[in-house]
Amino acid sequence: MRGPVDPIVDLSVVVPVYNEEGNLPDLLRRLVAVLEANGGAWELVFVDDGSHDGSLELLRKAAEENPRIRVVEFNRNYGQHKAVFAGMLESRGAVVATLDADLQNPPEELPKLLAKIREGYDVVGGLRAKRRDTLFRRLASFMNNRMMSIATGVRMRDYGCMMRAYRRDVVDSIVDCGEIPTYIPALANLYAKRIVEVETAHAERTRGRSKYNLKGLLRLWLDLLTGFSVLPLRLVSFLGLFTAILGLGFSLFLIVRRLVIGPEAEGLFTLFAILFFFVGAQILGVGILGEYIGRVFAEVRRRPRFVVRRVHGRPPPADGAIAPGKEAP
Repeated sequence: MRGPVDPIVDLSVVVPVYNEEGNLPDLLRRLVAVLEANGGAWELVFVDDGSHDGSLELLRKAAEENPRIRVVEFNRNYGQHKAVFAGMLESRGAVVATLDADLQNPPEELPKLLAKIREGYDVVGGLRAKRRDTLFRRLASFMNNRMMSIATGVRMRDYGCMMRAYRRDVVDSIVDCGEIPTYIPALANLYAKRIVEVETAHAERTRGRSKYNLKGLLRLWLDLLTGFSVLPLRLVSFLGLFTAILGLGFSLFLIVRRLVIGPEAEGLFTLFAILFFFVGAQILGVGILGEYIGRVFAEVRRRPRFVVRRVHGRPPPADGAIAPGKEAP
């Protein structure tokens, strides 16, 4: 963790990269052209999230050729949001924008977000219009947006869009968080006052493949729900109360039926079905409680979120000053 950073440049663009060798040349060319046309002092912070292809070599070469480009190299793959977190730690801009490396969010859309920042908004999120994703991805995104709107209390239509812009004070609040969850859009909404979404174009992926699958999405949903809300625990509590009332009513019904009709053998399988329902609800409650206990266990261990092997292109500290993103010994 570090304290607030005095902005050195006007704009920092953070780009997480994982096996995007085919997209990087076009991304670099188009992104630099957009930033040059936008004006002001800018920097590019790429975070190589343990790529296995030639992505790191391409980024290292770009950092050697352009002093405004830096590359944070992870020792292995940690995930998209941890990579963005590391990029924010390394950033030095008054405004920090984030962008995926797959070119599905065209870099040419960045000025739309920056215009809203200049209007006084603290966080500007991209809203992908006419999405070029599969039906599975769109359905998963819809569920994610609904869950995050409930968990954070801030309704947004596209929490999953990585094209976003943040003011420096919001970024400093995010990187000062000591908790394990690093879902950046949700953390930002906790510290921002004025939030808005802007429609942006969305292109088909032409190179590489998506890094999200069903297993990864389920893990993300569990992390979001248990990391930003106690709603699952409350739902289980309400379910327990409902089943208790239902069970009491059914018991009274059976007692009255026995007094009126007398002993009978019918309904045995119905009782088993009800018993299985109650047992399943109890197991569900224990499982959700276990998720929260596991999160507490992870927080107590205080292991680092990620390990940075090296930062390429970082300017050396002047006059013994501490380089940006580093702590004094």
